[in-house]
Amino acid sequence: MIIFAKNSNHVRIAKTNAARLLDKARIAYELIPYRVDENNLAADHVAEELGEDINRVFKTLVLHGDKCGYFVCVIPGNMEVDLKAAAKTAGAKKVEMIPMKELLPLTGYIRGGCSPIGMKKAFPTYFHSTALDYDFIYVSAGVRGLQFKVSPGDLIGYVKATVADIATPMTE
Repeated sequence: MIIFAKNSNHVRIAKTNAARLLDKARIAYELIPYRVDENNLAADHVAEELGEDINRVFKTLVLHGDKCGYFVCVIPGNMEVDLKAAAKTAGAKKVEMIPMKELLPLTGYIRGGCSPIGMKKAFPTYFHSTALDYDFIYVSAGVRGLQFKVSPGDLIGYVKATVADIATPMTE
């Protein structure tokens, strides 16, 4: 069954499982579609398509730690995970990004459509501290081409996330 929602432009958008979970939790959000470029799934492309500041567009990354297992980092699109800080925050000595081939079986999501909401299993989740600098941020709604515009405080509370400095500016 496909459920449709209307965004502020009254465009019909198929609701994702992640959107249904936020509805059930009574968390306010807006679904914002954007044009997908299969050759460029980077957050800066998403920000450009949305016409938004890259600092408000957050990407969801899945990592694995030697002592803590799998966990999720949600960081600004113009940053990269600080592996040492993420390890310390997650209680591990060593962490690494999971191989791309593990993403779908582990989370139910594909690259470019990974949302911190509605993964197959609830993993410990860490949001970069800058999320709280904004009244709203963007995160994937669970498919490529669709973002949630949502209050970071509401989202962090819903996924029971910890806020920490887990990212660093990207190096060229």
